[in-house]
Amino acid sequence: MSEQDDNRPKSMTIIVTKGSLDWAYPPFILATTAAAMGVDVTLFFTFYGLPLLKKKLDLQVTTLGNPAMAMPMMGGHMVMPNLIGMLPGVDAMATKMMKDMIAKKGVASIEELRDMAIECDVKMIACQMTMDLFEFKKEEMIDGITLGGAATYMENALKSDINLYI
Repeated sequence: MSEQDDNRPKSMTIIVTKGSLDWAYPPFILATTAAAMGVDVTLFFTFYGLPLLKKKLDLQVTTLGNPAMAMPMMGGHMVMPNLIGMLPGVDAMATKMMKDMIAKKGVASIEELRDMAIECDVKMIACQMTMDLFEFKKEEMIDGITLGGAATYMENALKSDINLYI
C-alpha cells in the first residue's frame, strides 16, 4: 500500500435493495454512523430499495415471509405466525404497531435518517435502470442524488474498504 493510500479516508458502499420500513433502517443507520466516524459512504439504491429516495415516503411492514418478527406486547414478545400475514389488514396493523413503537422509543424516522445522511455528505446513487424499469421520474426523488448504474456503483465499490448488500 502506498503512502497516499494510507492517508485516504476509509470508505464504504452499501447496495440498498429493500424498501419496507424495517429494511430501510439498516442502510441509513450504518451510513450515518459511518459518515459520523469520517468514513466516505456511498449508497446505491436499486429495485425495491429505490423508492426510499422518493420525496414522499409511505413505508410499510410486511409480516409475510418474516418468521422472526416479534413485537413487544403485554410484557413479552408476540411472534407473528407467517400464515397471519395473508389476512387482510395485518400489514397495516403491523405497520401501525411498528411506527407507534418507533415514536414511543424516540427512534429517528427514515426521513430524519435520510436527512442526516444528506447532511453528512453520504453519496446516494439512484439506479437509472430501475428508474426506467419502474417508470420513476427524477422529480419524484429527493434533491442531491446521482443517477447511475452498475458501473457508477462499481467505481466506488472497487476502491472501497467495506462493501455491504442490504
